Amino acid sequence: MNYDELINSSKVVLVEFFATWCGHCKEMEPVVEQVKELLAGHAEVYQLDVDKNTEAADKANITGTPTFILYKDGRQVWRHSGEVDGTVIMEKAGQAING
Repeated sequence: MNYDELINSSKVVLVEFFATWCGHCKEMEPVVEQVKELLAGHAEVYQLDVDKNTEAADKANITGTPTFILYKDGRQVWRHSGEVDGTVIMEKAGQAING
């Protein structure tokens, strides 16, 4: 599945770009796992390792990790680089799902 197919795989898609060597990414792991559980059935959540998904990272203009991008109908509606509270992610996802 290429990046365009991935971001269009559901009405609402959350993508996290991370790196295995990134300390901030490791800090976000439990948050992302919880978000995945909470969004199950409402949105697709993908985690892409920038070192293994260089084409997707380039296409999404990733310059730092972690970077979270929320898509609705294939269009970016929210983006955040760095650590972020799970409630913020859920709020943004909820707006995309219900909006």
